[in-house]
Amino acid sequence: MTHRIFIDGAAGTTGLEILDRLEGRSEFELIRLDNAQRKNEAARRDALNAADVAILCLPDDAARDAVAMIDPEGSTRVVDASSAHRVADGWAYGFPEIIGHEKVANARFVSNPGCYPTGFLALVAPLVRAGLLPADWPYTVNAVSGYSGGGKALIERFEKNPDLAFRAYGLEGDHKHLPEMQKYAGLDHPPVFSPSVIPTHRGMMVDVPLPLHTLGGKDAALKMLACLDEDYENHPMVQVDAPAENPTEIVMPCRKGGWDWLDIHVYADDDFTQLRLVATLDNLGKGASGAAIQNLNIMCGLPETTGLRL
Repeated sequence: MTHRIFIDGAAGTTGLEILDRLEGRSEFELIRLDNAQRKNEAARRDALNAADVAILCLPDDAARDAVAMIDPEGSTRVVDASSAHRVADGWAYGFPEIIGHEKVANARFVSNPGCYPTGFLALVAPLVRAGLLPADWPYTVNAVSGYSGGGKALIERFEKNPDLAFRAYGLEGDHKHLPEMQKYAGLDHPPVFSPSVIPTHRGMMVDVPLPLHTLGGKDAALKMLACLDEDYENHPMVQVDAPAENPTEIVMPCRKGGWDWLDIHVYADDDFTQLRLVATLDNLGKGASGAAIQNLNIMCGLPETTGLRL
């Protein structure tokens, strides 16, 4: 069976990466609009409603407008890569390892997770669900990303300014990722989130530090590692490193082609008084386009890793 796919916003960073992953795949037929048609509302409406699955690679308001163009009685299904619908009623959260593959497979509307929340939730959600971490803990999240996650404006800013070495942002504390981080981790309060950007095109590290001496020491650390191991055992896009494989530093290589898996690292000090949960991923891979393709595969009844860079 061939599935008709329309990517609304295919000229942007996420859209281009999705197109690249769909290249040569006979399971899909792409509905394409030329430059003039892409800005024509009637043409977009027709394409959205002709598609079996529409993938939205748009700013939030434009994504909401696109959904409004889709016939509610029609059959078009949606994968939204924006943050417009991540905690909205009627939308499945497109993180199958966390919410379950069945929910994605059976949903009409699927919202891709944010890149930073993907790392945070992969680390924390299974442990809160298992009762190994408290829902009311004052979590902090230190995270750094390549500049491609900020869209065309930030890409241009970094690439035209070689002296720009570091950008800390979200300092007002009201980051748009916080609602999904709180909801899908099952937390009583949003975490304190400290995102930043460095002058590399892609790649992301998400670090959740924990004072282990207040959470159960060595026994708690071993239980957390075992829980993560078991939780992701059958999920090929998430890898949990054993403690013996953990180095004293993490250096992410510059993989220009990108990658679609996520690595989890669990670090404890020798006295088991401190613990750091660390996730590394490609903000454009499992953090965006790779996740969209994974969700598309699941929605279309295909092996979830087909076409991905693993």
